[in-house]
Amino acid sequence: MIDPSPVVDLLYAFRGSKVMFTAVRLGVFDRLQREAAGLSTLAAELKANADALERLLDACVGLKLLERGDDGRYSNTALASAYLCRSTPGTLAGYVLFSDQALYPMWGQLEDAVREGGNRWRQTFQMEGNMFEHFFRDAESMRDFLLGLHGYGVISSPRVAAAFDLSRFKKLVDLGGGSGHFAIAACEKYPKLRAVVFELPRVIEFVKEMVALSPAADRIEAVAGDFFTEALPKADLYSVGQILHDWSEDKIERLLDKISRRLPAGGGLLIAEKLLDPDKRGPVAGHMQSLNMLICTEGKERTLEEYSVLLRRAGFREIRGQVTGARVDAVLAMKN
Repeated sequence: MIDPSPVVDLLYAFRGSKVMFTAVRLGVFDRLQREAAGLSTLAAELKANADALERLLDACVGLKLLERGDDGRYSNTALASAYLCRSTPGTLAGYVLFSDQALYPMWGQLEDAVREGGNRWRQTFQMEGNMFEHFFRDAESMRDFLLGLHGYGVISSPRVAAAFDLSRFKKLVDLGGGSGHFAIAACEKYPKLRAVVFELPRVIEFVKEMVALSPAADRIEAVAGDFFTEALPKADLYSVGQILHDWSEDKIERLLDKISRRLPAGGGLLIAEKLLDPDKRGPVAGHMQSLNMLICTEGKERTLEEYSVLLRRAGFREIRGQVTGARVDAVLAMKN
């Protein structure tokens, strides 16, 4: 008999995700970060039905997100304290909330996305525009969204910065750099490197806040601008982290051409994206991310060769890819 475990695991996988999402939204981990507490206390403070909350809390114990003592009080595991509390530096709570509020309902429309070949923002939320506009609609939503991206970036950016020897470069400009996590990682690794985080005006104060926490803060500048419509700051190294996978091929070509024209001869472009295997048989994380781009954006994930075709059209050569073992990989391309 063929082992059914892979199918059964997939059948139940969304349940575990939703347990974590709901516990974060209710504030379970934030509350327990202060001190351990019993069921009756938590039910009263979180305004939840005691019986239902107990089931959720015990499920979190089973998922190793919570512990329950012999006295019946619940407490966070080290894992939950590090990544599921809004107050911790490397928190993923913002991305958990984004996944719950946006990605989870949109993934429910995956069949229509596959049939029609387009994102599901309007279908899911009956709203015009795109998800980025929605999560930048007010300061609190934007901060939660950016904190989520920052938490993921803190995990992966040091590996991207170390994927190639970047010591030859003097100035990095990270286009659409979010919280500045890659510029921070690069400047912390390369003591002579200076960096600019080029982001939308409404993001700049958040960038400055995150950069100020780094020992390399005096070498990192935050500059407001739109990389599609405005002149790019001068640099001998540009980076785009999880930017290209958001956009259609024609927009990517426009951006790559703009970067190439701005670079001096011998300058470089570092791309941080999840690379698909050459035969597209893996990795699974890349396939899941590519489907995520289908339901959320105009873009998709690509192989190194597919990126190379786009880069060569824009005048880049010496294109190398490196699988980092993190949630994104790295591609370095040099201008002639």
